Amino acid sequence: MNTSLRAFKKKVLIHKNSFRRFLTSLEKNTPRKLDQLVMLAEQQVWPETDCLRCANCCKTMTPTYTPGDIRRIAVHLGITQDQFKLKWLRKERNTGDWLNKSTPCQFLNPMDNKCSIYEVRPADCAGFPHLSKKRMIDYMHVHKQNIESCPASFKLVEKMIVLVKTGRDKTGSPEVRKTERPLEL
Repeated sequence: MNTSLRAFKKKVLIHKNSFRRFLTSLEKNTPRKLDQLVMLAEQQVWPETDCLRCANCCKTMTPTYTPGDIRRIAVHLGITQDQFKLKWLRKERNTGDWLNKSTPCQFLNPMDNKCSIYEVRPADCAGFPHLSKKRMIDYMHVHKQNIESCPASFKLVEKMIVLVKTGRDKTGSPEVRKTERPLEL
């Protein structure tokens, strides 16, 4: 595990409960223009994030494969959909979702953290970490989960805390309307 990933995991242990409480408080007392606040925070997150140095999502999580994903990847690999499922996937009993049999992902190259099927990767991977969905409030449960696995998600929540508490980011960018009462962490 590289040093920055190790440092990230330490930060998660320290902050995950307070970050989850913060996200829960947003669900209960949603700031005006929450989605604009998320967009502002996200613009700050990506210049600080290098997914290829991390790849923790590919190392510790599994995407959900849609029927379209399975079809597209099987064609790319030159095998049938059944062969693809048999070799790489398992069906979740409760949901019926198709998931990787194991982690890290079979398509992750551990030498450079690149995906060997990047051009045809699952939609779940292409959208990860799902920072800028149209309505943030509908994806709070996803962010609560992802802060433990994804430094970008963690940084997004970290920046949102500053924005919501102060109404502006650390650089003093224009105010974003905050909640009526301050959030307690």
